[in-house]
Amino acid sequence: MREADGTFVRWSDGMGFLWGAKDELPARGLVCVGKHLARVTACVAPRLLPALVAQAGAGEPEGLEAELVAAIRSAGPLTAAELRDVAGADKREVDRAVAALHRRFVLTSSHLVEQEAGWGALAHDLLERKWTLPRRLPAADDARRELALVVLRSAGELTAADLRGVFGWHRRAAAGVLDGVAPSRDEGEFRIWTAP
Repeated sequence: MREADGTFVRWSDGMGFLWGAKDELPARGLVCVGKHLARVTACVAPRLLPALVAQAGAGEPEGLEAELVAAIRSAGPLTAAELRDVAGADKREVDRAVAALHRRFVLTSSHLVEQEAGWGALAHDLLERKWTLPRRLPAADDARRELALVVLRSAGELTAADLRGVFGWHRRAAAGVLDGVAPSRDEGEFRIWTAP
């Protein structure tokens, strides 16, 4: 909530909950939190992790990403500042690499590390260490269909662009996945899929 001039007053009820939950829930092992979806911090139900990991199709990290993964594998969860120290890289490079590793479900948020001054710092851990995944993940196509249905049932109806916004899939690919799980209708320039 802000004043007319933009001055911060207080968090809205929803944001007030999310501000604390994004740090507390992963620390307690209740929700997977990270920049996994839509390039923003998202809370993910643990039951969806196998499908999300399967559809991400992440290859082996290289370069700075590989160095950060190796540091976390060896030392345990590390903050961005600690990762910058280990890698000798600047903030922008490390932040970009960490965000990419979150999107590919290699890293995830672990817990909040209190700092001497200011806000706490988020520690990053290996997703495979933080969360138990089945030995055999679903096929990528099955995973995409499962995820599309979750979003579609939550929204009631959506476009391929809406689904693209959540998962970063190409619009044509999102439309193909939606065609496999739900009926659609045309409305002007838009094709809209409805939850079954």
